[in-house]
Amino acid sequence: MNKPQGPKPRAFDPAEVSESNYTSYPPQHRAVNQTRYNRRLGDHAGLTNFGVTLTRIIPGGQSSYRHAHSRQDEFVYVLEGEVVMETNAGAQVLTAGMCAGFPAGCGNAHRFINRTDKDVKLLVVGDRTAGDEISYPDVDMHAVLGADGAYKFTTKKGEPL
Repeated sequence: MNKPQGPKPRAFDPAEVSESNYTSYPPQHRAVNQTRYNRRLGDHAGLTNFGVTLTRIIPGGQSSYRHAHSRQDEFVYVLEGEVVMETNAGAQVLTAGMCAGFPAGCGNAHRFINRTDKDVKLLVVGDRTAGDEISYPDVDMHAVLGADGAYKFTTKKGEPL
């Protein structure tokens, strides 16, 4: 019996994965969120059930708006530097080697801000559960994961952005 032949797994250097500051946020919300750069390591490895991203936040930058996922878990590990994690409970400084997890549906909105003069590197892992919704308590924005795998953004009242 022949087994299907897929791509052969191989180790790779994250530096060979292109880095981008692209965000799918609507135009009026993009600029402040383009101060972080992602290398989508999981996509490069062919992963489909969860994402693994190497995120670099430049001095003065942030990972995203503070947000909470309804159906997706998220895990963040600080690889390099010092970063401020803002959550519903307030701000906490994280340094290299520290990590944080945000279970699906917990409602704990979070973001990471670099208030230092050096880049911060995070390893971010999240799943890709269908039907996920993202709430953004600090801005008038809401997102729903579509069947095509892309988030559709609206205001909190449901008006298109």
